[in-house]
Amino acid sequence: MQRFHVGPRLSEFAIFNKTVYLAGQVPEDTSQDIVGQTNNVLAQIDRLLEEAGSDKSRILMCQIFITDMANMAGMNQAWDAWVAPGNAPPRATVQAALANSDWLVEIVVTAAQK
Repeated sequence: MQRFHVGPRLSEFAIFNKTVYLAGQVPEDTSQDIVGQTNNVLAQIDRLLEEAGSDKSRILMCQIFITDMANMAGMNQAWDAWVAPGNAPPRATVQAALANSDWLVEIVVTAAQK
């Protein structure tokens, strides 16, 4: 097993048996609305998956946490524009209180390496 970007509390991702496990990704720019925050998080996921030798077409499972279900349409707007055509992964979306009240979305993915 390999861990990457290891901090005192978590790693950004780990790889085990050619499977990539990303930590929950949250927006870096909290001034944006749900669409902007989701796009920000999806860009981070792209960057980390590339570093891990994978990409969004190889996502095995996705978990999305949003603070308000009223934001579901905006989150889905960003998601639908981003997801790899023909490769939409299994996904769960739930409403949750996130660790920072400025975050509107947090996304966790598991993906296969290329």
